[in-house]
Amino acid sequence: MFFEETWLDIATRAVVLSLIGIIWVTLVIRMIGLRSLSKMTNFDFVVTVASGSLLAGAVQASEWPAFVQTLAALAALFGLQFIIAKLRQQSENFEQAIQNGPIFLMWEGKFIDNALETSRVAKDDIIAKLREANVLDMGQVRAVVLETTGDISVLHGDHLDDDLVDGIDRP
Repeated sequence: MFFEETWLDIATRAVVLSLIGIIWVTLVIRMIGLRSLSKMTNFDFVVTVASGSLLAGAVQASEWPAFVQTLAALAALFGLQFIIAKLRQQSENFEQAIQNGPIFLMWEGKFIDNALETSRVAKDDIIAKLREANVLDMGQVRAVVLETTGDISVLHGDHLDDDLVDGIDRP
């Protein structure tokens, strides 16, 4: 790409393509917005992982067409994420069609066995999350929620505001 196939070409490609790739991703994210890096939905997570993979592929390109195609794919991926986010904002039906909803795994200190089975989450995983959230008494656990991103939220304390669990089917 830059020099004859030597170590100098390899080193130059690594530096120059990495620099161009990072600048390109930064520019696209600045245009699309910080939401590009969020993990609010399963689609966002896929875009984040895919963009990292594409960037890694871009910096390893040995020919300009492959490099440019990868940069175009990154822009298309972020653009598609932008369009889907806009459609989700405008249409509840669209949002329901492309996204799983959150699921209660525990409610009022009790495990919900059928939700654990359906989501394939082990009780030991939940107990680890409870420890991580500094839960000292199972009786203070108001809810444990498997979020749409795959994260597990632990809600504990003396009171649970209904707004925090609005839209989740209660057990």
